[in-house]
Amino acid sequence: MNRILIVEDEERIASFVEKGLRAGGFTTTVVGDGDAAYEYALTGGFDLIVLDIGLPGRDGFTVLRELREARVTVPVIVLTARDSVRDTVAGLEGGADDWMTKPFRFEELLARVRLRLRTAARAPEVTMLRSGELTLDLRTRRARAGERLVDLTAREFVLLELFLRHPGQVLSREQILSHVWGYDFDPGSNIVDVYVRALRKKLGAGQLETVRGMGYRLPT
Repeated sequence: MNRILIVEDEERIASFVEKGLRAGGFTTTVVGDGDAAYEYALTGGFDLIVLDIGLPGRDGFTVLRELREARVTVPVIVLTARDSVRDTVAGLEGGADDWMTKPFRFEELLARVRLRLRTAARAPEVTMLRSGELTLDLRTRRARAGERLVDLTAREFVLLELFLRHPGQVLSREQILSHVWGYDFDPGSNIVDVYVRALRKKLGAGQLETVRGMGYRLPT
């Protein structure tokens, strides 16, 4: 079942889109500001994003740009009241896969959602992730640091995959928890730190950097 992130600060529109997509068989999550949208999208837990432009916090253009800079390739359909050619061009050149203006017919949005998901499904599947001397084979689930084979637990594998998909990017503890464990832990828990230390020990010195007060980063 495809998972769709709906980013819309108008509750009436967000509810309308969510109900329609759920009726169409999709799993949905709704957020109402750009900062939350960016954090959720980074988890890699969505197959498509429906994105408004006029948002509290980061606006839609900023969310889109920063996601593409972070190498997040999930399809994005912009759904906005802005209808100028300049805005449309800026959105498409900034990484949007489609652009729809409000008011809109839900049937058209649904058709575009299905089209983008079919197109994304035909894209070549990435089976090997690399950064420097680190490699991770997603098919065999084997990791290597240079010529050395690294034995990883299931959680460590998912954690390393997350870092390799976002090289050079600082990942907060909250982002890591959301992606690797899938639900909230006690804020006082140090489980992320424990797993990062264990992974760092297996990979070797200098592979995972601590960014004080922010999180962790895989150097590029």
